[in-house]
Amino acid sequence: MAIVEVVKFDGPADVFAWRYPNQELGTWTQLIVNETQEAILFKGGKALDLFGAGRHTLSTQNIPGLQTIVNLPFGGRSPFSAEVWYVNKINSLDVKWGTASPLQLQDPKYQIIVSVRSFGQFGLQIEDSRKFLLKLIGTIPVFDKEAMTRHFRGLLMMNINELISSYLVFKKISVLEINAYISEISKHIEERIGPVFLEFGIRILNFFVDSINIPDDDPATVRLKDALSKKAEMEILGYTYQQERTFDTLEGAARNEGSGSANVMGAGIGLGMGFGIGGAVGNQMSGLTNQMNIAPAPAPAAPQSAEVACNSCGKTFPASAKFCLHCGDPYNACPQCGTDNAQDAVSCSKCNHTIGGVPCRNCGEKVDPAGKFCANCGTSTSLKCGQCQHEVKPGQKFCLECGNKLID
Repeated sequence: MAIVEVVKFDGPADVFAWRYPNQELGTWTQLIVNETQEAILFKGGKALDLFGAGRHTLSTQNIPGLQTIVNLPFGGRSPFSAEVWYVNKINSLDVKWGTASPLQLQDPKYQIIVSVRSFGQFGLQIEDSRKFLLKLIGTIPVFDKEAMTRHFRGLLMMNINELISSYLVFKKISVLEINAYISEISKHIEERIGPVFLEFGIRILNFFVDSINIPDDDPATVRLKDALSKKAEMEILGYTYQQERTFDTLEGAARNEGSGSANVMGAGIGLGMGFGIGGAVGNQMSGLTNQMNIAPAPAPAAPQSAEVACNSCGKTFPASAKFCLHCGDPYNACPQCGTDNAQDAVSCSKCNHTIGGVPCRNCGEKVDPAGKFCANCGTSTSLKCGQCQHEVKPGQKFCLECGNKLID
């Protein structure tokens, strides 16, 4: 039976635990442990002792339980069967992680379903060698960085998925803005998984989320980015989506040669004239709809006079126009008296008739969001969350108190 003279490990840095392949040892065997290592001697599945950096001689003097276990004579150079495990305690700061597949989440700001993926890295160090070997290693001869990532992938992904989702839902943050919160999310994940890793003798160092992003080829993301780009362009140029659609219709009609609608452009109403086209646009649009055999949408009730005062600039313009001739503000007519109101108005400023708000869940009539009962049928507008019983408003998607998703 062979007697091992020298036992040491000079393996790669990404190996956290390594078992010396030869189990036939002998007293007086020289055990060499490097500065960033610890060695543990096992006999019969039990950890006998732990050795720090330096040169150690395996004898009954420095292993008190050895003589009893293997029944060796004191000072004799006798062989015995045992295992030597080396644990690498160096700081490993480049353990990579990433979502295996994108998360399907609803953007709370734009209400669209987007695919979100994330990746990053973290560092770790073996803090308790004995606990690490007894709880995690088992019978495998080598435990490296790949095995570490594989063992803890489920724990990492569970916490990462939960925290990203909660930031979107509870804090009402758009997926396009979440990268501004990466540092805060990284800290929360480290605090969440740190105690779990400590149960296996591992200490987490510097957990980082490098990026939370959306795949470039995701159709919903492409449409959202296009819409935001168009919105920014319109805000810079100073016109609304409705005005742009009106201009596009006029331009298309002007290109249709032989049609009476081409006179619109011939009359000098071009795209560059902006907001001053007012009543002429309304009259020409009426002619266009007749020529295309399309029934025009019913117009709001006009006031007794032929002109109405703009709620934005105060000047008058024809009641048949859809926009103010002077400032381009849309005509938000009251169906009761025809008064022009602000676009976000809930009730008419003159007769107090309801012109906005949310539909009643019983009769469908529009209800003032500030009111508590429907003026038409008397149904209460107050709703309660099924989870925390906190009051919610019609149209809410999530409870503001507990984040519970509300049933439409």
